[in-house]
Amino acid sequence: MSEQRKYDEEYKVEAVKLANRIGSGKAAEELGIPKGTLYGWMVRAKKGYIDLGKGSQTPEGAMSLVEELNTLRKKNKELEKANKRLQEENEILAEATAFFAASRRKSGKTNG
Repeated sequence: MSEQRKYDEEYKVEAVKLANRIGSGKAAEELGIPKGTLYGWMVRAKKGYIDLGKGSQTPEGAMSLVEELNTLRKKNKELEKANKRLQEENEILAEATAFFAASRRKSGKTNG
């Protein structure tokens, strides 16, 4: 039974980039890794699970990025709306606090 090797993410990225340049069989041979392992990394990269960096997005990965961007824009809009509402509530509370503090001073009441 052979020992299973662990590869860090950076190694996988560089291996996939090499495979894209020279072919997966040649890259696997050159790197001394099983062809199936490299093929698996290439599939994961194609699906966007391995980030190959700028300029190397696949159509599938690009689509998931567009979907993610749209989701983030929607979430940002929701957060901006909630933030505005909270700011308005905060202003109301500040005005109410000032009103009650002034009312309390006029009546001469103090703590204690």
